[in-house]
Parts: sequence; C-alpha cells; structure tokens
Amino acid sequence: MTNFTAPQVGDTQSFRKTMTVAEQAMFTGISGNLAPLHVDQRAARAAGFDGMLAFELAVTALASTALNRLAGPGWRIGGLQLAFAAAVLVGDTIEAAVKVMQVSAESMTCSVRCSRASGDVVIEGTATLVPARPRG
Repeated sequence: MTNFTAPQVGDTQSFRKTMTVAEQAMFTGISGNLAPLHVDQRAARAAGFDGMLAFELAVTALASTALNRLAGPGWRIGGLQLAFAAAVLVGDTIEAAVKVMQVSAESMTCSVRCSRASGDVVIEGTATLVPARPRG
C-alpha cells in the first residue's frame, strides 16, 4: 500500500498532454456533441480557426487529473467555477496546474489554471473538492 500525505495549503500539482484527434473522437462518442467547430475541420477553418477546436470539457479533464493526483483517492470534485478564456485547437499541448488554497476535513478549494506552452491561459478558476464518502 502506498503512503499518502494529506494535501496542505500551497501544495501544487500539474498534468500536461496534447489534445489528440483520437481523443476528440472518443469525447464526441461519449458526449454526443457534434458541434461543427469540434468535429468538422472545414467548418472550423471557415470560422477562422487553424483546425478543429478541442472540447472545453475535455481540456477541463486535464485539470481533473491534476486535482485527483493532488488530493488523492479520498476526494472528488464537488464544484467547479471556470472561465474559458480562449479556444484550444486539437493538437495543442495544454498544462493544467492546480494549487491548494484552503483545506479542511469537509472541503478543499484549489485554484485551477490551464495554459498553452506559450503561457497563454485558456481556462482559469477554482475547484471545490469534497470527501468521496460522506463522513459520519
């Protein structure tokens, strides 16, 4: 069994990956979302983009990975407050970085920031984590 230290204020974690065409197709299948900018290269280019847009919630999933790695198995996402500052293209590499801002036995608040390698922020906000199982 792995020893896990409870998160403390100031602890950080990050996760980086490239948003791929294959994952875009899987997310389309999971969500049923057939928005043209996300599934049609020609529609995205006609709208002025260099390629298809990655689904915003697929990009947000990178932050969920960082949150899980930071908080550990005893926590789940209880709420998200996010602003989507810029579109992400399929093929972009994104880094999700999270930081513990507040922690108690009942909840944990973390800042969330997803950025391109250039430093451009694409998603920013906060996540509230709660115990995976009710206490009591």
